[in-house]
Amino acid sequence: MKKALLIIAMCGLAGSVSAQESFSSVEERMTGKEFMETGLSKLTDEELAKLNQWLRAHSVATLDAAVPGRRPVAPGGQVAVTDPVEDTRGLKKDEGDYDDIVTRIDGEFSGWDGETIFRLENGMVWKQAQTDRFFTKTMTNPEVRIKSTMFGAWRMEVEGYNKSVKVERIQ
Repeated sequence: MKKALLIIAMCGLAGSVSAQESFSSVEERMTGKEFMETGLSKLTDEELAKLNQWLRAHSVATLDAAVPGRRPVAPGGQVAVTDPVEDTRGLKKDEGDYDDIVTRIDGEFSGWDGETIFRLENGMVWKQAQTDRFFTKTMTNPEVRIKSTMFGAWRMEVEGYNKSVKVERIQ
């Protein structure tokens, strides 16, 4: 039961933590009642520190779009404990296929104008890499999918629209 509660807490918090610089611990993010009800209050100080360390290390990458080979699986199907690995997809010009990056825009979105900067909830920052323009009604935190294309380029799509834009990662 304790492990199930930990997994639920980690999954819920991992998706909502935006970047390592703005990390807040489990204790800070939950009310006292939530902390008690989830069973996290039963953890030792060391276990709680390890949980917060894991959340901090995984706050940049989304669980749905993990980098291939970055989360080794140990015998028995459990994820092996490794040193934190920064998600550098889009920053380096490596050869090979990449998984799509699925996250949300942090804040309001109303399209792109040729020089748009996209700040994402997973901490990544991308800029528009072509002069295309597209405008839509203002949306709050829409889901985006960034796909690797041929020759190392990346394209971003916004949920609900059959339109994409070439982007370059800047952070």
